This record gives sequence, structure tokens and C-alpha cells, in this order.
Amino acid sequence: MPGESESVGTVVVAVVTNLAIAAAKAVGGIISGSSAMLSEAAHSVADTVTEVMLLAALKRSAKPADEDHPLGYGPERYIWALLASIATFVGGAVFAVYDGVHTLVQGEDPGDPAVSYAILGVAFVLEGYSLLVAWRQVRGEVARAGAPLGRYVKHTPDTAVKAVLLENAAALIGLVLAAGGLLGAQLTGSGVYDGVASLLIGLLLVWVAWELGRSNARYLIGRPLPAPTRAEVREELLSVPHIEGVLELTTLVQGPSEVLIAAKIDFHDLASARQVEGACEEAEEQLRERFPTIRRVYLDPTPTPSPASGTTPGGPFGERP
Repeated sequence: MPGESESVGTVVVAVVTNLAIAAAKAVGGIISGSSAMLSEAAHSVADTVTEVMLLAALKRSAKPADEDHPLGYGPERYIWALLASIATFVGGAVFAVYDGVHTLVQGEDPGDPAVSYAILGVAFVLEGYSLLVAWRQVRGEVARAGAPLGRYVKHTPDTAVKAVLLENAAALIGLVLAAGGLLGAQLTGSGVYDGVASLLIGLLLVWVAWELGRSNARYLIGRPLPAPTRAEVREELLSVPHIEGVLELTTLVQGPSEVLIAAKIDFHDLASARQVEGACEEAEEQLRERFPTIRRVYLDPTPTPSPASGTTPGGPFGERP
């Protein structure tokens, strides 16, 4: 699918960029003795590992449904993306915080920062390009979704692109922090500024890891479509002839372009079996036309319970109308 291939391209650009930057930062950190530069090298290594995992997530989640996985492999992308957020925390945040604390406690002899400044400048340009690629994709998806930018980034089920967007934004901030640490150490001769910069980079990565981990965990647990979209799905179902009521509606996001709809439907009492079957087919066609991300639709003909029965429709997975 176009959106899927676009996500793969965005992640590939990020992988290549971060791999080159990580090596350059490591060289600069060794030459200058800067803990902030070494933290930034760890940051880029963590980002590279993260993005390799995201590529695995995109490839594996695209596999078609089979007998052992009748609903497909869509949720697998969130497992790999969750592991990627852990890699960001362990590989980048922990190292950066440790190195910053070590520098503040043990001190540091600032070396020649000239090479580090040059590397940071090149890294800023490369990271900026990678961020621009992710930003263009997000803007395109926002336009298609017709949602505000902030809400889309917060709730998008395409967590791979969200990861690249957040990580590259964090990388640019980290580069500014590292440059500030180098400049402070150069002007004062004290490694304190460099240690503080390393700590701040670590805390920034903790936040990124937390945000990405939380987003992917929500989709692994199971998230419905947003409430306004659920209302539109209900409205579309009620527009089909012979459907009198939607007693229960369950929606499940299985991937950026993979949504499951299940509903208990009250059909007109006088509708024939053929009319009920036709209504089910028409409802599925209308839903797929209005919401292209809907892949599976399951409708269960269910009579409205009489008030005397004292029962209400519903089940362990449904929402009340």
C-alpha cells in the first residue's frame, strides 16, 4: 500500500542517516573527550537500532492473513515498535545519564572541540533532512485524515513514523545541547557544562522512550477508533435499508490501515433472510467506501431485548451505544 511503502522509505532514510552520524559522533567524542558527544553517539546508535526494529515491524506486519493468524499480522508492528522504544531507553538514555553523572562526579579534561563542532554541524543538517522526510509524510497523512496536526501525531496508529518524527526532533535538540555543553566547557575550562548536557540528553531520551512505549502498548492492548469516527460508523450502518438499530458496536485498530468492525444489528422484523443478507453486504460496502482502512466487517443480527426481560445487549468486548 502507498502509505506502507512511504513509511518504509521514511524509516530507511532515518537508518542510513543515524548510522553515519553515530560513527562521526563517536570519533568526535573520543577526540574531544566530551561526554555529551559520546552521549550523542549512543543516542544515534540507539536510534539506528530502533529504526532497524521498526523496519522489521513494517515488514512482518505486512504479511497476509493465514490459517494460523486469521486476523493477519498487523499488531506485530506494535510489538517490534515497543521493543524499539526499550532499545532507545537502554541504549541511549541509560548511557547518557550514566556518562553525565560520571562526568559531574569525576570531572573531565576538555579536549579540542573543533572536530566535534564540525561533526555536530554536519549531523544537524543530516538529522534535519531525515526529520523533513518524516514531517512531509505526517503532513500528507494529516491532510488525508482531516485531523488537527497535534491530535494526529498523538493518536496516529502509524507508530513507526511517529517514532522517526520524535527521535529526529529529539536528535536535533540533543545536538544543540551537546554544542552548548562543548561551548560551556571551552569557555570555562570546566566539564560541568558537558556533564549537564549529557544528563539533559539522557532525560530527553527517557521522555521519547516513554512516549513511544506508551503509544505502542495502547495498541497492543487494543484501541478503538476515535469516538467521532465510531459515531460516523454507527451513522453509516443506520443508513442501510432494513437496519433499525445498532445495539452494540466494537471497533479495533489493528494497524495504520487495518480496522476491524463488529456489531450487533437489529434488523426490521419483517425483513426476509435474503434482505438481511443483502443489507449486511451493502453495509460492508458502504463502510469500506467511506472508511478505506476498514478491512473486516462482522455483523450479527440481534433482536432488541424486550424491556420485560431486564437484559441489555452487550458482551465483554463491546461498547454500549
